[in-house]
Amino acid sequence: MSFTAEVKDELARVAPDCPACEKATLAALVRIEGTLFVSGPNRYRVEIATDAPAVARLVVRLLHSLYELKTNLTMRRSVLHKTPNYLIEVPAQAHLAEALRDMGVLSAEGGLELGIKESLVAKPCCAAAYLRGAFLGSGFISNPKSDFHFEITVESDALAEGLVALMARKDIAARIMQRRNSYMVYLKSGNAILEFLAFTGAHQAALSMEEERVVKSVRNDVNRMINAEIANQQKASNAAVEQIYAIRTVVEHYGMENLPPALQDFIRLRVLHPEASLKELGERANPPLSKSAVYHRVRRIEQMMREIEGK
Repeated sequence: MSFTAEVKDELARVAPDCPACEKATLAALVRIEGTLFVSGPNRYRVEIATDAPAVARLVVRLLHSLYELKTNLTMRRSVLHKTPNYLIEVPAQAHLAEALRDMGVLSAEGGLELGIKESLVAKPCCAAAYLRGAFLGSGFISNPKSDFHFEITVESDALAEGLVALMARKDIAARIMQRRNSYMVYLKSGNAILEFLAFTGAHQAALSMEEERVVKSVRNDVNRMINAEIANQQKASNAAVEQIYAIRTVVEHYGMENLPPALQDFIRLRVLHPEASLKELGERANPPLSKSAVYHRVRRIEQMMREIEGK
């Protein structure tokens, strides 16, 4: 099961905070996933399609319990993806038009409602319920193990703006991007996605995502430490190669026996431990030397090499 499917399954089971929450959830689902057919004056039928069985059950239950509407449920199987798809038909019936106006699908004048009916989302819990329904309808969230991405696709700019405004009530910064004939409300920030999941009631999904964020953070920290260590080792190795080249030039020119004892001791240590750092060389000296003392010997040998090559 994809992470999107897991989130939808969890959201479909969230208990309402107040009696109006379920209406808000159903309204968003019908607005986003429903197709309205008109067969005459004030005569409508609706089809709602979803590939999530928990969402199909929720839609049928709410249509029955809130409006006592008759429904027909058909399960179809996609030939291309070999996954089930559920079609909920709401046939023409006496009080369907009234229910559609109550859900903010139809305006009071009989046309299509463009934005979100304010009475549906007046309370914070109902705003969360509407956003919950919107995600159940056309939401997508990437697996938190990959890059964070979240989107809800709608067909009108007004509805997209309405969803952005609802999220803004909880300081969730969403953006809109037009994609052909639809509008995508999206979140890219991990924090914003977590806020949305928590606000709409997907607490288990939010916990899973937060755990994955911690794993990613630790992994990135470890990678940075490893890269820094590799870089330091490479730097130390390059420095050691340069030092050995300088040592060979100086010894060939002056002879080992003609060098000061301090330089002779350093040369022996460097040749015996070519990959050691200056600090490690100092610890191996007898008596031990500080890093600055070892570095002073290195600079003396490098200066002697420059003098030799400058002749």
